[in-house]
Amino acid sequence: MELIGSTLTATYARPKTSHFLPAISTMASSYRNTQPALVMNPSANMWRTNSYYKSMGAVPSSPSKQRDNLDMVRAKTMFYPSNRTALTTRYTPEDWYKSNQSNYRESESSRKSAERLRRDTVRLMQDRDQLTRRSQENTSKNIGERLNDIVFWKSELSHEIDNMVTEIAALTEVKRRLERALAETEGPLQVSQECLYHREKRMSIDLVHDDVEKDLIKEVEVIKSCQERMRRHLDRAIAQLASNRAAQHELERDISDKVTAQRIDDRCHHLRNTSDGIGYYRGIERLDPSLSLPDSWSKFTDDNILHSQSERAASHKLRDEIEILLNTTSNEMWNQFNNVNVAFTNRISETADAKNNLQTHLAKTLQEIFQTEMLIDSLKKALRDKECPLKVAQTRLEERTRRPNVELCRDNPHHRLVSEVREIEDTIYKLQERLMEAENSLQVLVKTKVTLEHDLSVKANSLFLEQEKCMSMRKSFPSMPRLVGFT
Repeated sequence: MELIGSTLTATYARPKTSHFLPAISTMASSYRNTQPALVMNPSANMWRTNSYYKSMGAVPSSPSKQRDNLDMVRAKTMFYPSNRTALTTRYTPEDWYKSNQSNYRESESSRKSAERLRRDTVRLMQDRDQLTRRSQENTSKNIGERLNDIVFWKSELSHEIDNMVTEIAALTEVKRRLERALAETEGPLQVSQECLYHREKRMSIDLVHDDVEKDLIKEVEVIKSCQERMRRHLDRAIAQLASNRAAQHELERDISDKVTAQRIDDRCHHLRNTSDGIGYYRGIERLDPSLSLPDSWSKFTDDNILHSQSERAASHKLRDEIEILLNTTSNEMWNQFNNVNVAFTNRISETADAKNNLQTHLAKTLQEIFQTEMLIDSLKKALRDKECPLKVAQTRLEERTRRPNVELCRDNPHHRLVSEVREIEDTIYKLQERLMEAENSLQVLVKTKVTLEHDLSVKANSLFLEQEKCMSMRKSFPSMPRLVGFT
């Protein structure tokens, strides 16, 4: 039994999707709950008699007082089944009919949804099974195409490696010839330097800077220039060999990686659903350890091949340059050797002309030194003349900074003063640059004057040094085959 004043709807009413009737629960827990709701819905109490409300009296507004009054009513009044005759019915037959119709419609809707779900699920399983098979076939096809690409690039790499090995051997041989030719130039260089050394023993007016000495110096320069070019080409050959070997190493590493990739992809290509060694690798599809894309992958190998081809082309070009260099240097050294011998023969007749030319150049140098010194004095005076205008302009600018408040205006005089300061500073900068150039030029002229005076003060006075010492040493000179590195 329940106490009078307890609303049965508050005991077992549950939410329901229907808009007609509240949901009715048949669980035992609904009947075991004998405590009424503390806050009652006014619409749920419409079925009670007027005498009930009269016996209740006014309900206090306070929730605590309301609960106390309800507890007192429950304690004094009991609700018995015989008392239901005094209560009105909860629902009408129309409500009962609508509830049944709603349940029918809901049952049909749930059955249709379940049937539709079953058909969709069967169709989904079939579609997904076909999609899985197609995906696996496409993946196998893609792996097969990938294997064909790997085989193609492997053949290209192998062909390029063979060409690079041949080029490395050819460049190594040319490098050996260049080293032998460079070693052969040491003898002629030593002879030329010995001739210059002996000619330094000439005394007084005979110690002149004549054509013989110029040709000897030129010969030394030619030999040293040939040696320098040989060394430069030798360094280039060494660097090119290193580049060729590096390119070959990249090709070999690339082809080694492709061999490994081919083995892995070949195994993946032959994997089937019944193959051994397959298993779950959870989350592997979220892991992307790739370092390249198909375009960048093929471009990487293509770049390696192109780089190797460019290195081979550079190596072939360098071999041609070395061949040309060997022929050019041998001809230059032989031509200069003959020129020095002719200069030794004409040395005596040219002594007087050389002396006159030195005196003329010395006079011109002294005149230029005098004019340069006058120019330096003029530049220094011009710099001193610019100090006062610069002070005036800067002082004006400084004084104008003391104008009060809004009078401190960036007006035309201000812009003109700033422009004036910059113009004067630019003028001073240019004059200082020109002064520095003039001083450097004066130093060069003074050095030239000293050189000319020294050349005029001493001459070579002994033909014995030229004929017996120098010409006797110049009778031996390397042959052409030795100069090009064949022997």
